[in-house]
Amino acid sequence: MNSDTETVDITSRARVIKLLLMDCDGVLTDGRLWLTSDDDEQKTFHARDGQGISLLHRAGLQTGIITGRKSSAVDRRAHDLKMSYVHQYAKDKVKALEEILNVAGVSTNVCAYIGDDVGDIAVMHRVGFAVAVSDAVAETKQAAHYITALKGGHGAVREVCDLILKSQGRWDELMKGFD
Repeated sequence: MNSDTETVDITSRARVIKLLLMDCDGVLTDGRLWLTSDDDEQKTFHARDGQGISLLHRAGLQTGIITGRKSSAVDRRAHDLKMSYVHQYAKDKVKALEEILNVAGVSTNVCAYIGDDVGDIAVMHRVGFAVAVSDAVAETKQAAHYITALKGGHGAVREVCDLILKSQGRWDELMKGFD
């Protein structure tokens, strides 16, 4: 496939997205974990990713997290960003995906997923727009329709949000609120 064909494919996949789901560690964060003495975790999130998620919500899209770990930081970040779906300690991410799709009332072809490691591949194979962050493992990149230029926890989610909104022709309208 040449680069023009790849761009058209990515744009056509992004154009129909109604639901953006993502892993947390390595996608919304840089993948490092700070374990606390009270058996919880601390994580660092990028503000631009949060702004991108907020822009998706303003455009009427839904968002969510499917993660294999459990932490109060994820609950707080998802709550602060008004994310619709949060599945923590998801040992079967495909089952979590199916539950979310059922509640959201959407099909896999209008769902995007951002991952970084092998635990995300099964979900990526099922969605209409599979994305890997630039520092994902090779196997996850191979499962992706699109690989971000930015690393997980460093604005990769924002990059995907912007791509979706621009592909849907919503970008200029949303930017008017920031004049």
